[in-house]
Amino acid sequence: MSISPFMAAINQICDEKSLSKDTVLETIEAAVAAAYRKDYGKPSQNIKAKFDPESGAIKVWQVFDVVEEVEDDQNQKTLAEAKKIKKGAKLEDQVEIELTPHSEFGRIAAQTAKQVIIQRIREAEREMLYKEFKEKENQIINGTVQQIEGSTVVIDLGKLNGLMLSSEQIPQEKYYSGQRLKFYVLGVEETGRGPQVLVSRAHPNLIRGLFELEVPEISAGTVVIKDVAREAGSRSKVAVYTTEEGLDPIGSCVGQRGTRIQAVLAEIGDEKIDIILYDENETKYIINALSPAKVEKVTLDKKEQKATVEVAEDQLSLAIGKGGQNVRLASKLNGRSINIEKVVPKKGKEDKEDKSEEEVSTEIVSEETPKEEKIEKPKKKSTKAKAKTKTKDKK
Repeated sequence: MSISPFMAAINQICDEKSLSKDTVLETIEAAVAAAYRKDYGKPSQNIKAKFDPESGAIKVWQVFDVVEEVEDDQNQKTLAEAKKIKKGAKLEDQVEIELTPHSEFGRIAAQTAKQVIIQRIREAEREMLYKEFKEKENQIINGTVQQIEGSTVVIDLGKLNGLMLSSEQIPQEKYYSGQRLKFYVLGVEETGRGPQVLVSRAHPNLIRGLFELEVPEISAGTVVIKDVAREAGSRSKVAVYTTEEGLDPIGSCVGQRGTRIQAVLAEIGDEKIDIILYDENETKYIINALSPAKVEKVTLDKKEQKATVEVAEDQLSLAIGKGGQNVRLASKLNGRSINIEKVVPKKGKEDKEDKSEEEVSTEIVSEETPKEEKIEKPKKKSTKAKAKTKTKDKK
């Protein structure tokens, strides 16, 4: 069955604007109602039109609200008047009176209809785009750098542009027109100019999303990213655990010969990533978070949300990190303020030969473990060679 030229035009608009047929038809009907009101009615009248795209026939109605007392004689009817139009009408209902249709409209009415169509289609397009990108919030999307306006980078996301503010950019990362990158969608807002999409390259969830794309076990749910702490452009710490016995979550994220983590690093430049094992035990989690430093002792203060960590002197700078970065990221991971202190070696008792040996113990103290019941690892035994020299007096 062939379609009318008018219906073909509607289908073309639907394809070009990615709009539904119902939306376009509603727009046309609103335009016809506006034109009818302009030429054959009054500006304040509530006019409704129905358009048949196949036959081109138009039906027009005036809509009235049913009220107890009429205040607007153009758009209101009393209950008694409404029942004459529609049996069973009730207060707060609406009744309609069909009007004589017209197929010819003046130049001004036609211009009004055109403006209504343009405006309604633009509004429908904005609403569609808003819904589409609203669903992409907190996800990773591809984009192309379109232009740089001062400190803000405009990103081409396909159907509309996104904005990346200076605070959401990776420090020292250079951007240029045509550059293809991955972005984290921070949020979508409605504005007078249409939906505005805010994207980020510095957000910790960019790291999370990149691992989700590269590691199938994360998508399957067998490996879970618990926390991500990030200082964009410099270093990130990712805490992972597994829901499947026997599976190595860290190995899954690294990949064979480091292929998976290398794919993530290729997207974010020179930034380093530490993958650590999450542990429900807060003390162990802090020890893991401070990796690669070796921890001697952890004391938790749950009331103050603080932790005091003691490390050997040769591990102090490693635990703190350059500019305090390692301890800062560890603190972000577990949500506690961490204070790093140098452990004081304990001295052993003198042996029978007046020799002394140095003993260092590793202690873990928490509120669950009374202070007098410290968990100690076996003390290291010193192996010393004793030599006795005998001399004889020569007579």
